Amino acid sequence: MTIPTRRDAVENRAGILDAATAAIGHDPRASIDTIARRAGLSRRALYGHFDDRNAIVREVIAAGATRFNAIADRVDDADSRVALARLASELWREAAHVQAAAALALDDAHLAETSDALAPLRRRIDQIVRRGQEAGELRTDLPAPTLARLLEETGRMVVARVDAGSSTARSIAVCAVLGIAGLSWTEARALLEQHPDLEAQ
Repeated sequence: MTIPTRRDAVENRAGILDAATAAIGHDPRASIDTIARRAGLSRRALYGHFDDRNAIVREVIAAGATRFNAIADRVDDADSRVALARLASELWREAAHVQAAAALALDDAHLAETSDALAPLRRRIDQIVRRGQEAGELRTDLPAPTLARLLEETGRMVVARVDAGSSTARSIAVCAVLGIAGLSWTEARALLEQHPDLEAQ
């Protein structure tokens, strides 16, 4: 009997996480059996890499959060409206990963864990909102923490509900976030026309 090499084990683990991301993106309550089938492994083989489903979910959350937090860290536009649009646009670019994380975030069983993992992203949104309100670029009828939370929830719900394959989905996601931030639909569209890179594939 051939003993799997460490490289095989690493590749199998990565394959399981890819399969879990896809399965959970489709159904937040995807079973171990579903994940194993997607990964092309038996249930027993999957348990050779993870103790249980929760262990897989924790890694999917952590991997997604790492990607999202890195995106947030790169957004540095001086105009808060452009910064929010870029953040929404770049997160949308990671559609498959975003949808998996959004599905998990909408699952009450993992809400706290997802929230903790995405703390850097949430802090970045809060910073952008506070700066934008001080500059008069964003609506000020809501306290910054409330507006930041509404933006977070809007982005998550749009990503979870809009068909990522649609040619207009990305624009819809960005405009929805900008609408909550206080821009009219025409203002949001004008901003996107001024910054075509926000819609570029």
